[in-house]
Amino acid sequence: MHQHLNVVTLGVADVTRAHGFYVDGLGWRPTLHVPGEVLFLQVGGGVVLALWSLDEMVREAGPTAPPAGELGRAPITLGHNVASESEVDAVLAAAERAGGQVLVAGARRAWGGYSGYFVDPDGYRWEIAHNPGLVVHADGTVTFGDADTTGPGAG
Repeated sequence: MHQHLNVVTLGVADVTRAHGFYVDGLGWRPTLHVPGEVLFLQVGGGVVLALWSLDEMVREAGPTAPPAGELGRAPITLGHNVASESEVDAVLAAAERAGGQVLVAGARRAWGGYSGYFVDPDGYRWEIAHNPGLVVHADGTVTFGDADTTGPGAG
């Protein structure tokens, strides 16, 4: 797994409310907004913050609730974008060999890409994604191309 992070995904109860806070309230500019599903905000060179519908996150990546009695831990997914579907599978296998646990095997997604999920030994969820629509340019800006990017697939 190449050492980089492209997407930090936070599960949110209401994407419209998140849009109101970050875009309307704080003045941040969206990179991609799919109303009711996901909002991407570029937060650095080659890095986006994805505010993803918690319901959609659970459907794709599995339950996100912390263990009973544990407070203060919000649903979060760290995104690592790779160049191909086979690389997604290779990184998932490497994470498992390293002591991680694959939560969701690599699969084609409704948003037009391919992704899978593993959890590291401390419980942090990583999405390994081939998102043909997410393009990181040489200057670090992130754009979304012609692919159907109706979900985070980031990550």
